[in-house]
Amino acid sequence: MGKDRTRSSAKLGTALNRLAAARAGRAQTATGFVSQPEPRTIGSYAKGRQLVQGNFLFAGSLIEGPGVNIWDLPIPGPAFEDALQGCGWLDDLAALGTREARLRAQDWVFGWIDRFGDGSGPGWTPDLTGRRLIRWINHAILLLNGREREDADRFFRALGQQTIFLSKRWAGAACGLPRFEALTGLVYAGLALTGMERHADPALEALSRDCAAEIDAEGGIATRNPEELLEILTLLNWAAEALQTAGRTPPSPILDAIARIAPTLRALRHSDGALARFHGGGRGPEGRLDTALSATGIRSVRREPIAMGFVRMQGGRGSLIIDAARPPQGDASANAHASTLAFELTSGRRPLIVNCGSGAQFGSDWHRAGRATASHSTLSIRGYSSSRLGPERLFGRAPRAYLDKTPKTVWFKPDDLSETGMIFGHDGYAETHGMSHIRELDLSVDGRELRGRDTLGAMTPDDIDRFDQIFEREGLRGIPFDIRFHLHPDCDAALDLGGTAVSVALRTGEIWIFRHDGVADLALEPSVYLEKGRIRPRPAQQIVLSSKVLDRACQIGWTFSQARDNSTAIDAP
Repeated sequence: MGKDRTRSSAKLGTALNRLAAARAGRAQTATGFVSQPEPRTIGSYAKGRQLVQGNFLFAGSLIEGPGVNIWDLPIPGPAFEDALQGCGWLDDLAALGTREARLRAQDWVFGWIDRFGDGSGPGWTPDLTGRRLIRWINHAILLLNGREREDADRFFRALGQQTIFLSKRWAGAACGLPRFEALTGLVYAGLALTGMERHADPALEALSRDCAAEIDAEGGIATRNPEELLEILTLLNWAAEALQTAGRTPPSPILDAIARIAPTLRALRHSDGALARFHGGGRGPEGRLDTALSATGIRSVRREPIAMGFVRMQGGRGSLIIDAARPPQGDASANAHASTLAFELTSGRRPLIVNCGSGAQFGSDWHRAGRATASHSTLSIRGYSSSRLGPERLFGRAPRAYLDKTPKTVWFKPDDLSETGMIFGHDGYAETHGMSHIRELDLSVDGRELRGRDTLGAMTPDDIDRFDQIFEREGLRGIPFDIRFHLHPDCDAALDLGGTAVSVALRTGEIWIFRHDGVADLALEPSVYLEKGRIRPRPAQQIVLSSKVLDRACQIGWTFSQARDNSTAIDAP
């Protein structure tokens, strides 16, 4: 019943989009720009070269088509099609800046007008339209350079049509990033286009409401996706800059949201400048985070130990970021990961311990695999995840049957026995096995050593009863579990000391040594690194400690330490 209702809602939304797009084509159009637009979106010179050469890499799929119009490409999946329709590739062609890049940009944009300007095609959704409007306006000089007046009229007619469509359908965008894209595009167009000025103020009012409702007091969002938070900050910066260019002061809710987000993003970046990869987010496009933070003019950092549910620990040149909250709930859980108490460790400019990342662009199987607890650097009971998140996004929403299958309690506190340590815990396995996971982490002041201890056990009387019942009913000979440490693919790891330790070499020449207290079995196994912009997952390695709970609890201690003398792979314990 729930799926049928969701499908009906999706079909209704599509029908309303089609109707609004068709009506927009008959409405008054834009006649020009209020002032000369300046490009604010940043692209990749290398990607621009690839596009000119006919190599189309979008959403993990590569199609080679030298001389092929972008709208004639075969479509391998919805994400690929969204990337085409959003016109983000304009940023890359503009970054290249050659005559050939300009001709490609013009051919493809005017090709879009010819094929989809009547309101047909897949690109008429509020979020894609907002994304496309921003790019067209940003790169208008590039697109109109050398074109006839007739082409300019067609261009402005299409801009006006999309603006009117957005004014009718922005509310149809899902809350969160899609809604911010739609409203920012509408603000942008209302400020930039002659004849569209009436749409700016209503869009600003709606954007202000969303800033207050969707950005919490600590500067976080419901999806807990750091990269998504970066995209929202980027959009708000663009809106604020467009207002200032127009001689207007941005509304205080927008400025307040920017002020809340900036310190949170600073807390979610590693020492190499990249974002932590949790809940569907990646490291962020090259230079995007620095640009967004610089544009805010805000230098403050968070004083609280937690930001958007993540705890950041800093030692010397090292950074440690831990997922210390429940996974996203409700509709925000569509891309959530079962990553509770997983961590990432970066040494200087080199990632060491990572999570596998989001496999969404590599298909549904990789999407599911990337969300599992075993794809994160934490403890998991073999065959189980700490959260049961269900299938991938269903028409933009998470199935409601899965909304309560996450840990009920996730906590952390300073370690009383260490000035730099923290203790974390969650009860995600209480329902299935009557056990909780306790993780102790201590990053040294100089960032050269990380000490950890993981405990899996029945902690409360109710959990002990459940554990005993499960143990007796199933006739188990212990409950097997694994503690995984996924290594970045640039790391070179090898078993050492007869298989009792692992040496990990970074490209900087640093050698890190992993040891454990001997309670578990140690193995070095294959892993993957799921990264946006790649054709396929990158092979990597993972350190795995394996053991069993035999009597209500099991505790394993381990350390990562940087070798003092990098000429020797490992020192005697």
